[in-house]
Amino acid sequence: MALIALLPGDGIGPEVITQARRVLDALDLDLTYEEVPVGGVAYHTLGHPLPESTLDVARRADALLFGAVGDPTCDNLERSLRPEQAILGLRKHLGLFSNLRPATLFEGLEDASALKPEVARQIDLVIVRELNGDVYFGEKGRRVRPDGAREGYDIMSYDEHEVRRIARVGFETARKRRGQLCSVDKANVLETSQLWRDVVIEVAADYPDVTLSHMYVDNAAMQLVRNPGQFDVIVTGNLFGDILSDQASMCAGSIGMLPSASLDDAGKGLYEPIHGSAPDIAGQGKANPCAAILSAALMLRHSLGQAAAADRIEAAVARAIRDGARTADLGGTMTTSAMGDAVLGVL
Repeated sequence: MALIALLPGDGIGPEVITQARRVLDALDLDLTYEEVPVGGVAYHTLGHPLPESTLDVARRADALLFGAVGDPTCDNLERSLRPEQAILGLRKHLGLFSNLRPATLFEGLEDASALKPEVARQIDLVIVRELNGDVYFGEKGRRVRPDGAREGYDIMSYDEHEVRRIARVGFETARKRRGQLCSVDKANVLETSQLWRDVVIEVAADYPDVTLSHMYVDNAAMQLVRNPGQFDVIVTGNLFGDILSDQASMCAGSIGMLPSASLDDAGKGLYEPIHGSAPDIAGQGKANPCAAILSAALMLRHSLGQAAAADRIEAAVARAIRDGARTADLGGTMTTSAMGDAVLGVL
């Protein structure tokens, strides 16, 4: 029996996690759940966005299913108490260094993509994003220069061990797909990126069956909208991966369709839709639950060894979309629960 930590979080998080759990329950798997607060709701009730009690459950669980964090009422808190620190804290405490973000255009969503249909149909890629380094975790602060001007700084850094382990995830992912890995960096400007490129090339020697290419991040952003079909797997750092994966989501129709998996080196993971808490539509039944449902499928595949069940969920979402199920972000009128019903109807 597997223990799943449910962390619905803020905004639309509880709404989409409810639908993901409905789908999991319909498969009659041997799962137990423990729901705990995280983000703004945890701060308001327990005084911290990632309370020790929540972290304890996260450590004990076999996998974590996460909604979203972000609460406008917390915007003026000191940075360490803001809701977003919860997800950074979970990544750090659980050693979740590898983020997998698949982007695929589901049949029927060609018109929802920001790209021309003939271009959008090409999208079938995975972005492998490093999660525990880069400017997000480097030294940061503010200071006043001798001339009196205020200055902010965030230090970007990677050591070779961090690059090597995420590169191996990229190569292993590509090996299971079409055998093409594109490493995205900014080696023409950043010393951090030059080290990144050097180490990725070293790791490539262990994967002669995978074709490695390199691309500067600005060109990669352009190529994602110009010719997304050229990409199979992209491996990149924390900052670049954050930006490119959101861009890929709109190429694929909606940020409400993209799931993600954040993994440690033993297969334990945190699974979440890549969208935020969307406080402007929270509680209105407008959120698209598909990314959360697909995140549950990733959880079954990567952490729980239930690949067949994961395939069933992904096929059900694809069929529901193909049959015309649409929430507002996809140009439809379905409520969050109605979209869940559509997926369950296929199952």
